[in-house]
Amino acid sequence: MPTEDPAVRFERVTKRYGDHTVLDALDLEVGRGERVTLIGPSGSGKTTILRLLMTLERVTDGVIHVDGEPYSHMPGRTPGTLVPASERRLAERRRRIGMVFQQFNLFPHMSVLENVVEAPVHVLGESREAADRTARDLLDLVGLADKVDARPTRLSGGQQQRVAIARALAMRPEILLLDEVTSALDPELVAEVLDVLRDIARGTDITLLCVTHEMGFARDVSDRVLMFDQGRVVESGPADELLDSPAHERTRAFLGAVR
Repeated sequence: MPTEDPAVRFERVTKRYGDHTVLDALDLEVGRGERVTLIGPSGSGKTTILRLLMTLERVTDGVIHVDGEPYSHMPGRTPGTLVPASERRLAERRRRIGMVFQQFNLFPHMSVLENVVEAPVHVLGESREAADRTARDLLDLVGLADKVDARPTRLSGGQQQRVAIARALAMRPEILLLDEVTSALDPELVAEVLDVLRDIARGTDITLLCVTHEMGFARDVSDRVLMFDQGRVVESGPADELLDSPAHERTRAFLGAVR
């Protein structure tokens, strides 16, 4: 019986900046509907993985696959060969992936509702009416149904990040990337954002790839946690197992520092 292709597969992926290697021949798979959290010290390559999937960066070596098809590359003219994907192909395939960044990146001159509606209308070609309905449902999901007409500058940081989550979901991504989404928030606002993300993780079948230093959140939402150091996976395992009984000394040292 054939096995289902993973949602994401990194095949010997290397990313270098000059002489500095950020990812070192990385092999990584994320199953469809799986929730995977990446932990590790700053500079270990975690965010680079997300940036490569969002095509904000290009791989140096290796190939990224999404849903069993080359993502960072495309078929070359010679049968059986791959060449770096064109910008057009990347733009087409990137639509299935959403990302929530550390910074909210909302349009300050637009209302909350307009921020969520903008991309589905202009990128996906949805009608304004359909996009409006979806946006209102999503803003209700993240607890901001009463803020549809507000400008982002009138919202707290936690509220702005919840708008950013609704905006990412409005694009109907199959894969959602979360990059330290609470790092720019005051401590008292962190819980409200993490609660929303927990609800999304429990209530949808979306594939989730998350970078965080919030170990409680990692435990709650993750099927699997991967510990990174110097561009490589040091240790991988079920969330409770890795966080409670890490096998590698580097993992133990890191968890001792962030708790």
